[in-house]
Order: sequence, then C-alpha cells, then structure tokens
Amino acid sequence: MSAMKFVLVGCGRIATLHVAGYAGRDDAVLWGVYDKNAGAAKKFGAEHGIEKIYDSYEAVLADPEVTAVELLVPHHLHCEMTVAACKAGKHVSVQKPMALNLEECDIMIAAAKEANVCLKVYENFVHYPPYQLVKKMIADGEIGEVRGIRYKMNNGALNSNNAPAAKARAKMAGVKDVDSLPPTGWKVDTLSWTWRLNESLSGGGPLVFDDGYHKFSLFVDLLGPVEKVCAWIDETPVFPTVYQDAPAVIMWKYKDKKVYGTWDITSSEELYIQGKYYTCDERMEVTGSRGVLWITRCTAEMLADVAPVLMYRDGKLTEYWDMPHDWQDSFINSTRDFIESVKNGTPPLLTGERGREVLRFALAAIESARENRAVELDAYGDKPLPKRKGFLSIFRLGKK
Repeated sequence: MSAMKFVLVGCGRIATLHVAGYAGRDDAVLWGVYDKNAGAAKKFGAEHGIEKIYDSYEAVLADPEVTAVELLVPHHLHCEMTVAACKAGKHVSVQKPMALNLEECDIMIAAAKEANVCLKVYENFVHYPPYQLVKKMIADGEIGEVRGIRYKMNNGALNSNNAPAAKARAKMAGVKDVDSLPPTGWKVDTLSWTWRLNESLSGGGPLVFDDGYHKFSLFVDLLGPVEKVCAWIDETPVFPTVYQDAPAVIMWKYKDKKVYGTWDITSSEELYIQGKYYTCDERMEVTGSRGVLWITRCTAEMLADVAPVLMYRDGKLTEYWDMPHDWQDSFINSTRDFIESVKNGTPPLLTGERGREVLRFALAAIESARENRAVELDAYGDKPLPKRKGFLSIFRLGKK
C-alpha cells in the first residue's frame, strides 16, 4: 500500500508545528503545501523538504493523488474550503475554531457525511500528554469523584516576540529592566494576528473565542456536556484604539452533575513569561473528593521548574515528569489522530459533531457576557454571520 498523501493549506506560523506528526511514518506523507502567498509556500516547502508546491487551492483538490488536506486558514474561510474539499472527496482537518456559527458547522458536517470523508477539527490541547495523563488518572479514580475545575490563562507581553514593538511598549510603560531580559516566544507576522482582531473574519475575540477554543475543548472532553454558562468578558487596549477580550471570567455547570468550572483570563503587558512559542501560561486544577491534580505550562514555561503534572492526595504531593511535555508534542499527537482516522475509517477525537458542541459552548459564553445573564446551552439558538468589514474596523475611538 502506498503512503497516503496529505497537503497543508496555509503556511503561517502554526504550520511549522503540523510537520512533525508525519515524521518517520511509511503510511502517510506530507506531500505538498499551498498558500495564497506563493513565496511563503516555496519557502516553507524548502525549509521542510516538501517538493510539491501548488499554485491554487483548486489545484490541490483536483489532484487525484491527494488523500487529505489540513486547512490552516483564517476562520471565515473554514466552511467554504471544507465543503469544497469534501466535494472533491478529500478528508479534512480544519483548524479551530471550527466555524463562525453553528449553521456553518452543520453545513460542514453534512458535506463530510455526504462525501463519506473524515472531518476533524484540529485542536491540540486535548492531545497534550500531561492532560492525557490527568484524564487517565481521573478515570482510574486517583482523586475520587471530580468536584470542580479551575483554569488560569495568563498572557505576558514583556519582551515577547509574539506582538510587535513589545520592548518599546514596555519601556514606554516604565519597565526599567527590559534590556536585561532576553526576548521570549517566537516571532509572529503582524498580519497573522491583525485579522484575529477583526471579528467579521475571526468570529470573536482573540483570547476567549480563538485561543479559548482550546480550553472549551478541554472542559467538554474531560467531563462531558455543559448545561449552562455565565461569563464576564471585558476589553483592554493592545494599542490605542485596538482592543482584545480580556480580562474575562467564565463559569459553567456540567449537565446532570453538581460540578462547576471557572476559567480566568488575564493579560499582563509588563509580565515576562519564558517560552518557545506563545507567551501565554496556562495552569489547570482539578479538585476531587479525595485529591487534587494540577497541569502546568502547555504553551509557555513560566513555572519551568514545576512538574507538568502534580497530585496532592493523603497529605502527599507527587510530581509527574515522565511524559513528553513540549507544546509540539500535542500537535504531533493531534496530527497522528487525523492520520489514523483517515487510515482506519475511525472517528477523530474532535469530530465535526464534537466541534459543533464546543463552538456552541464558546458562543453561549460570549452571549452570556453580552446580555449579562446565564445561558442554557440547549436553549442557545445561533448568531447570524457577521457582515464582512475591512482592516480599519479593528481601530475604535474609545471603548464600546
């Protein structure tokens, strides 16, 4: 049997983490790439030893040798490009968030079913090895019955390569030790984050909706369906007249159980966070009837000397180091999940249906904050697709 051929569509910053999952396999190969920026596609192909460079998405779908596509494109393109791939008989992995609203999810799910192809929503946090260990420990009863979840997400901007002019902005804020700290995080093209601030293209804010999809996925994957959600989502300036959706607090109740969760989102422009990737530190705490579990780092390494998993039980704190815990490891596992699903005809961990459930959770949280009320997920309808706005729409004269 010849190797299945996969194509990356979109060669932005995150695409580099999608390559490693194909290494060492004889049943699947990263066959080609396409990006609307032809130069970026050629550069990416050269850097990763990928010879096949397509000049259009239509050419990718028309190639009979292509087994599947991975869509790493802005959110407003997810539905259209997924449907086109399904109609061409290609299996699809689409980056999170799945779509802009539930109607688009339904269209994508129907297209995959009609074409009898795999539809995976590509989300890596549920494939992070420390999280997978914690999930197993909970299933094995290590901390008894789960009583509650707390999640802390903290962005740090001091000397971060993620955002432009971070050092200059820190100096303007009066931070005196800027030059004594080495740059942290990977460099991100300005265009790759500016469209995320345009809600007509991204579908929501960059923290709660975009990055937040990772967290909503974790919460659903760990304990199942959510009954209701209550959220407060504020905004702070990234630059004058440009805002992001933080600080925020999101609370939810699981269906058919007295278990609640809280998620705290904070952005600290003068906080230095070590890390190779995004300078966003995450910590998760799961409290049980007998013990407590913690997961640290994931994206960044603010607590670099603390074990990726800790358990407190019976008066003893145990550290767990014996698992991969680089952020890329979660991408490798997620890519392998897609390959195995295509190969064996089995559902991926995050199917279209599960992706829709996660998106409903996220959209209900945003509606809760907007309407200042708790939202029952089963009663949530849908939001209309936003009217497309140009780049200048991200600039506002003052707060909303």
